[in-house]
Amino acid sequence: MARGSQSQDDLLMGDDIAAAFLSEDDLTVDAPASTTQPNEDQWDEAEAVAGQLAVDVYETKERLIVKGRVAGVNKSELDVSISDNTLTIRGTLSAGNEDGVENYFLQECYWGEFSRSIVLPVPVKEDEIEAVLKDGVLTIGFSKVKQDTVKKIQVL
Repeated sequence: MARGSQSQDDLLMGDDIAAAFLSEDDLTVDAPASTTQPNEDQWDEAEAVAGQLAVDVYETKERLIVKGRVAGVNKSELDVSISDNTLTIRGTLSAGNEDGVENYFLQECYWGEFSRSIVLPVPVKEDEIEAVLKDGVLTIGFSKVKQDTVKKIQVL
């Protein structure tokens, strides 16, 4: 039979071609993702996980600097500590008073506790640290420990 004389019913088109090569298992359709709001159990689970603070860590010739955006956090709600060359920053982002909210249409902002621990990339003087909160940015500056240039080691 010549190609041009085939009827439209004899031709496999698009989805029909794909279906012809698939097994029954491949044809199983998953249920669509839910577009409804999460139930209470899902909200509780999400709130149990502490958020993670995004930071920038860089150095100058004399100092190591760590910066993080903490807009909406009061100084009194920040806990900054250092131990064994590991800096830990903890705090709480408060959403404020939202009485009367019946339904969220979009909720992308993280509200609640956050924590971040960073192993500092260079040795610092743990007794020479300055932490400043200004315009929603926490800046922590460390004096770096002076490293001797190349130290020759004698092999015994």
